[in-house]
Amino acid sequence: MSPRAWLLFILSSVIWGVPYLFIKVAVDGGVPPAFVAWSRVALAAVLLLPLAWSRGALRGLRDRKLAIVGYATCEVTVPFVLIAAGEQYITSSLTAILVASMPLMIALLSLRLSPGDRPTGVRLVGLFIGFVGVVALLGFDVAGRPGEMFGAMLVLVATLGYAIAPLIISRWLADLDPLGPIASSLTLAAIVLLPAALADWPPQLPGTAALASIVVLGVICTAVGLSVFFQLIIEAGPNRASVITYVNPVVAVIFGIVVLSEQLGVMSLLGLLMILGGSWLAMMGSPHRSDTHA
Repeated sequence: MSPRAWLLFILSSVIWGVPYLFIKVAVDGGVPPAFVAWSRVALAAVLLLPLAWSRGALRGLRDRKLAIVGYATCEVTVPFVLIAAGEQYITSSLTAILVASMPLMIALLSLRLSPGDRPTGVRLVGLFIGFVGVVALLGFDVAGRPGEMFGAMLVLVATLGYAIAPLIISRWLADLDPLGPIASSLTLAAIVLLPAALADWPPQLPGTAALASIVVLGVICTAVGLSVFFQLIIEAGPNRASVITYVNPVVAVIFGIVVLSEQLGVMSLLGLLMILGGSWLAMMGSPHRSDTHA
């Protein structure tokens, strides 16, 4: 890859490795999950919608309304709320590890939804290894602690949404400028989440750290992160760009340990390695690009 591609790759890996940290800071600072999700989406929409309009990226979306609604639901509206809610109960590191199972879910969904991409052979072995890693995490790290198990389940449901989103793209949105569906989905999500945010508005002005985290989530992790990733795809191609799927969870774990003093046990480390290794095997030869978000 060119030096520019490497720079974009590093930026993408870091930008999408840190959202879990800032989500944790926000919710621990007393900001309700629905407000965290809505505020970051609204900020990103305000930044990206004018850009999409000026580029003409919104053309052709009128005939794809159902696909846009489905994509917004699976990629933004539901996952952003569930991950913020889940991080009320579990660490940012564990959240990142669980979200890393998204490629496994894509491969599993392909068994039914994409017959031409059904995993066989080594990819099936990867599925097994990866899901054993997830089970090991849930069975050893959070078993016996109902609150943490509930939080982990919320994150896994969010991850399932992330896994469905690329399938929607590949079937109905792949021929469009990506910025159009992204900007329109963020705008739709901001509208849909507004009532929930108003109903669960912070009882008092959040602290400086929580407010700064929301700004970083909306501007850097969502708007800038998507823009950088689009440039990475152009510069290096979708296959090389998708490698950040296996890098950003490691970045997230490092930030969780260094900044928030989170503890990473042996089973968590083993689970992370099994999930990443299984995901890599399960996605070998797959045409789907693994989007990585938080």
